[in-house]
Amino acid sequence: QLVESGGGLVQAGDSLRLSCTTSRRTSSNNAMAWFRQAPGKERLFLATISWNGARTSYSDSVKGRFTITRDNAKNTVYLQMNSLKPEDTAVYYCAVSRSSIGSMDRGGYNYWGQGTLVTVSS
Repeated sequence: QLVESGGGLVQAGDSLRLSCTTSRRTSSNNAMAWFRQAPGKERLFLATISWNGARTSYSDSVKGRFTITRDNAKNTVYLQMNSLKPEDTAVYYCAVSRSSIGSMDRGGYNYWGQGTLVTVSS
């Protein structure tokens, strides 16, 4: 089970930090990732982090603004989001990869959270 938190309503230019907590058995040796889904659109990859945090990868749309980190002692992955824009408005999901190194492919993830809504006003 994955539980996301930290979403909310912010203004353009603000920052938010999302958290996703899972069980140690679910994620300790697995990469994790964040995706988002805007209304009426498909779920898109944002960022992934390897099982030990050594490797990260980002979509071009968030590179330089968002940072993914993890704390395995707390079984938690974070997404720090800076310089938020109205187009960042979406439901944000965390996911656990089938492997220790994540990918951009949604099919590579077999556990998903319920999502947390981020709304950015202009």
